[in-house]
Amino acid sequence: MRIIDPHMHMISRSAEDYRRARRAGIECCIEPAFWSGQDKRHAGSFFDYFEQIIDHETDRAERAAGMDHYVTIGLEPKEANYRDMAEEVVDRLPEYLDRDPVVGVGEIGFDQVTDDEEWAFRRQLEIAEDRELPVIVHTPHTDKPSGTERIVEIIEETGVTQERIIIDHNTENTIDISTRTDCWIGFTLYPGKIEAEAAIDLLEEYGTDNMIFNSAADWDPSDPLAVPKARDEMLDRGWDREAVRKVVFENPYEFFDQSPNFDYEA
Repeated sequence: MRIIDPHMHMISRSAEDYRRARRAGIECCIEPAFWSGQDKRHAGSFFDYFEQIIDHETDRAERAAGMDHYVTIGLEPKEANYRDMAEEVVDRLPEYLDRDPVVGVGEIGFDQVTDDEEWAFRRQLEIAEDRELPVIVHTPHTDKPSGTERIVEIIEETGVTQERIIIDHNTENTIDISTRTDCWIGFTLYPGKIEAEAAIDLLEEYGTDNMIFNSAADWDPSDPLAVPKARDEMLDRGWDREAVRKVVFENPYEFFDQSPNFDYEA
């Protein structure tokens, strides 16, 4: 069964991780710009990082595993708190959004739910709306329900197209908030976010419409095979193969197919 993983931070993984993921069924991955383990203090660090995931990682995925690799570009919320630097980065985002492997804006949203984070979130939502691009939204690690509530309020206040937004990192404590919207719902299968078993439980309760599984294969303990393992768990529980395929392939394909640069062949 083919898989699209819409949240693989492969800059932090080895070439062998690409090959393992490909053998497990992941034919396509989307790598969002994210906090890379240490705060960037200079705008130029972002621009070098953007170039690396756009060019080098896209080429490495193809060379290592024959995998289609796309990226989303954005100012991650944690580093939005360096306001002067953040303004310089956000001002230059549009030039990166025109690059071939770039299929959206993200990840953006909240980390500590500060005024600077809200400024960056609103500004990048506007950029994505102007360009009609998909958006990956990061819900905060702490005070997650209230932070998610604020994210939903801002999305509603700005009037952006909710069908082009995925609210990611949902848990049992945020699902009722996120599903009030017309946004897509992401579950990041990662220690400290949500385990596969709990995410599958939520799908059994809420259904599979607009629901997407992803990994967070980053620097900390994490698993680039999280989505294939969840696929197998769903099948072991007796889920219909077409329902599983909807979650791990059809839904992420439909979401990113809204981007003009997403040309993966389903």
